[in-house]
Amino acid sequence: MQQAMLTNKDEKVLKALERTRQLDIPDEKTMPVLMKLLEEAGGNWSYIKLDNYTALVDAIYSVEDENKQSEGSSNGNRGKNLKVIDSPATLKKTYETRSASSGSSIQVVQKQPQLSNGDRKRKYKSRIADITKGSESVKIPLVDDVGSEAVPKFTYIPHNIVYQSAYLHVSLARISDEDCCANCKGNCLSADFPCTCARETSGEYAYTKEGLLKEKFLDTCLKMKKEPDSFPKVYCKDCPLERDHDKGTYGKCDGHLIRKFIKECWRKCGCDMQCGNRVVQRGIRCQLQVYFTQEGKGWGLRTLQDLPKGTFICEYIGEILTNTELYDRNVRSSSERHTYPVTLDADWGSEKDLKDEEALCLDATICGNVARFINHRCEDANMIDIPIEIETPDRHYYHIAFFTLRDVKAMDELTWDYMIDFNDKSHPVKAFRCCCGSESCRDRKIKGSQGKSIERRKIVSAKKQQGSKEVSKKRK
Repeated sequence: MQQAMLTNKDEKVLKALERTRQLDIPDEKTMPVLMKLLEEAGGNWSYIKLDNYTALVDAIYSVEDENKQSEGSSNGNRGKNLKVIDSPATLKKTYETRSASSGSSIQVVQKQPQLSNGDRKRKYKSRIADITKGSESVKIPLVDDVGSEAVPKFTYIPHNIVYQSAYLHVSLARISDEDCCANCKGNCLSADFPCTCARETSGEYAYTKEGLLKEKFLDTCLKMKKEPDSFPKVYCKDCPLERDHDKGTYGKCDGHLIRKFIKECWRKCGCDMQCGNRVVQRGIRCQLQVYFTQEGKGWGLRTLQDLPKGTFICEYIGEILTNTELYDRNVRSSSERHTYPVTLDADWGSEKDLKDEEALCLDATICGNVARFINHRCEDANMIDIPIEIETPDRHYYHIAFFTLRDVKAMDELTWDYMIDFNDKSHPVKAFRCCCGSESCRDRKIKGSQGKSIERRKIVSAKKQQGSKEVSKKRK
């Protein structure tokens, strides 16, 4: 692609030049870098436009720095071949360091040289090319253009793992012929009639042939979340959420909502992995980015592409703990922040005698995936959590998946309503002040907060078990 063609005929190029001209960068410096980035990115503009053309600007200054170093180098360095322009992936390695704590590849962009007018000073930024370390089918970058907080320390895992005592029994022998579609072939959604796995969703698949969650199912789940008292509940005899650890007693169970589940096909089914009823287990497919917000919420998650309503974003991944283990972890924790736990309590009320190792929770504080960065937003969040049954025939253990509630534009933050009652003084989850920005914020009385959402300030020792009433209201 020639420079004249880029400048005169491509509106995208003109917008990029507008940005660099604002920084007094001449077009003759911009165009070679822009053309090389486009070539290496296969003509994909999403990387170049990201964060108001930050990648392009960084690349231009990187080339400028290298050229200056080359000009001022000693005779001993003249034999080196300094690259003038590199691909996006190679450019990231210019300032790459190694994180001793997480093993992630972290890009620390060094101080930017001042322009001739002295007006622009480069901020310190953090960048990770892929926080998943190759464990997902797509790369998920992390960027911090604010430069006010260290890169979060955690171990990225693509699947839930048992911490210690949680009882989780996954085996093919437990799945009977009635709980799978062994006779199906190819794509179950292409068959004339729904298979056995659609039984949980009233004999109809929850997904469309395009891989989206059906609007009717999505709307029903949202109504259950907004009006939980309008739907049936089950009650524990000795509810783990109402346990007083100091006294060893139990309080009255407030009930666990009988939620709508999606059952996906699995190993014992005859269909293949591209079956339309295997959406969540195929993992993340969207282009996502972890970034540092400027609204006082800390780290957040946003989409780099337009997403239609009903799109699967990601699963909430973390360590599988018992309710007691989670409580003990919070009491012992010396960290200032940890993530919001998820209670897998859908089956608690049906158990006659619920043992501690059967009361399961998910915690992404130490080990987790990209979902740990999803921020809370009161009432009008753009995602909802849906329980998914895959490898177990019961609801003792299941997955939590996030789907979009409406169309979401590229670069919009992805949010989730934790259903927290900020006025509940007895609730242990009162460790952050909400700054979600929603007009329907349930914590509007408190201003000037710096509270975090999913990655929030530590809960000190609480009388109740972590993940109590309001958590159970939203995730049964």
